[in-house]
Amino acid sequence: MHGELQVLGRAVKQAQYRQHRALDTALAAVGTTLAQWDALRAIGRSPGASARALAAATFQSEQAFGTLAGRLTAQGLVERTPGHGRRIEHHLTPAGEQVLAAGHRVADEVLAECFAPLAPGDRATLLDLLRRLGEDQLPR
Repeated sequence: MHGELQVLGRAVKQAQYRQHRALDTALAAVGTTLAQWDALRAIGRSPGASARALAAATFQSEQAFGTLAGRLTAQGLVERTPGHGRRIEHHLTPAGEQVLAAGHRVADEVLAECFAPLAPGDRATLLDLLRRLGEDQLPR
């Protein structure tokens, strides 16, 4: 039984790896990386969020997200401003909004290609199954 589960785990990892490579390659054409675009996406969804919240949303450590946010700030894509206490709030600049929008267009094309082998019903089933797995993975 464990052999089958390992094959399943590897298949999920392989699909994710292919998707990430395709996204990273395509996003380079609009001047960003998958990690940067994912950070812009998280900030766009939660303007004013803290580094801690954004790190969790992008599956990174707070330190790694802080380094990434520093690069995005240096590129003029993100603005960091003081919040309550020591909290630093993150906002997209107009240039950040443009890169985010370009990334959305690229991602829509890449993901359509990645999931093209699956019929719409199969994609909905896959999404439902993955969401159920995510819910079951809460820390115990």
